[in-house]
Amino acid sequence: MHATLAPSPPSQPTVISNYIWQHQRRYREAAQNIAQALFDALDDDLHPHVQLLALPMDPAAGLPTCQEPAESDLPCDIFDGAVARGLERQQDMRPPTALAFDSEMSPALLRQRYENYGVRTVVQELLNTLDEGTHHQHFISWPVRVGGYFVFTLLQVRRKPLRSYPSLQPNRFYTSGKPLANSLLVAAMYRFNEECLKSLTEPEPGAGFLFRPRETEELLRAAGKSLLDTPAHALGADPGVANLFYTLNTISSLRYEGSEGIGRLLLAQRGHPNVEEVFALTCPTELSDYRAVRKLLEMTSHDVHLLADGEKVYALGRQVGHYNAHREDLFDIHFVKHYAWEFSHAGQVLLRARYGLPNLPRPRLNRTRFKRDLKRTFDLVKPEKITHLWDVVLEASRQPSGTLLVITTEALAEADRLKLQCTLIEPVPLTPLITQLITSIDGAVLLDPDGYCYSIGVILDGVATGNGNGTRGARYNSAMRYVESSPYPCLVVVVSEDGMVDVLTKENLAESRIA
Repeated sequence: MHATLAPSPPSQPTVISNYIWQHQRRYREAAQNIAQALFDALDDDLHPHVQLLALPMDPAAGLPTCQEPAESDLPCDIFDGAVARGLERQQDMRPPTALAFDSEMSPALLRQRYENYGVRTVVQELLNTLDEGTHHQHFISWPVRVGGYFVFTLLQVRRKPLRSYPSLQPNRFYTSGKPLANSLLVAAMYRFNEECLKSLTEPEPGAGFLFRPRETEELLRAAGKSLLDTPAHALGADPGVANLFYTLNTISSLRYEGSEGIGRLLLAQRGHPNVEEVFALTCPTELSDYRAVRKLLEMTSHDVHLLADGEKVYALGRQVGHYNAHREDLFDIHFVKHYAWEFSHAGQVLLRARYGLPNLPRPRLNRTRFKRDLKRTFDLVKPEKITHLWDVVLEASRQPSGTLLVITTEALAEADRLKLQCTLIEPVPLTPLITQLITSIDGAVLLDPDGYCYSIGVILDGVATGNGNGTRGARYNSAMRYVESSPYPCLVVVVSEDGMVDVLTKENLAESRIA
């Protein structure tokens, strides 16, 4: 017999005995909200879905397998015998790098850890089998023992976006045995699972999520830190001492005699075959000496970079020869702009950080998403018009100083209303060349859904709504105010100086606030 953690549908009597603990439903809902906000901030195509799975700890007790929510599509039958197999297999599953154990851990706690590991491994294998041939993938937390059950928090995400980002090799571990993250997405999943585990192991399981929910930015920073521990570990540095994510954020935030830091830092052990020193420092500079490193960054050029071993800058030099990416012992930190940097390996960007927040290296523009936004905002479906606007936006996204494109159905009326704070031009259909010219000056470009431009250098207005983003600049926030207060259908493309591109519509902004 199988049961669910939630009450039966309204047409059936509610079975209160199916509940395992007091906060289970609200915990699942809170975990879903946290996952939604976290993974939408990374890639809103991931569509995270959180479920609970509870398997009886004693296979002979006759207790049912339970799930939350009731409409879960996981077939309970597949988990029959999973606990028994996990308890049997854990006897042979004792890899020293897979579990972090204290040498003074009691035999009972040690046995419990191994049992958890064995059962979790079997359940993850079953989920992997279920995921074959589907468009999604499940990730499972460590089990928590509640009311005679192994309770798992399952995170399901879409497979395509998950696999669209570069990553490092898996199966690396801290010296304590805790797994290292090989991508920002994996780091975010680790952080989510850790928060779930922490909440469920409190005296009132799950209550922490109800009263102390984790902020998305806090989890993102923790995920960024986890990912940057991986290169530190690969170079033999102590990740806790190096604290690369915080260190690089701090260096990128500093100015030297008023100028922003732009340049590269290569992370590699001294003597690496693909690194050539131009000159060495007699006394290597600690990476934690932020101002000294920022000053050294002034000496870098397009091909001469700072060289560091994860803890100290030891020379200036360049990358040479053909690097074997399988080594994973040479990493590139590119300081792009003030408070913006990228972490790369073998030419592939793994993380972009802006104002202390990490992000995935998403494409500057997503054509499918842009097409969707045009349809939702203007009911625009004609392929030739969509292609025309896409070409305009694509050209604008290449503007190195950033720009704003405002597409609105009332472009002519808005040009007249804002005529004292813009330059009016004769209506002209935009081409890539014209777009390149008119986006080279400050201010927004005003055009209609047919691609005709009516004014340039527009200073946008808008009513302050209290929904601004303090981590973004004036260009982004003025665009947000304009979109939210515009009485007409409106879409704004924000191209930031650091290359980030945002498409703002009323629907997009509303969805981001809900998430």
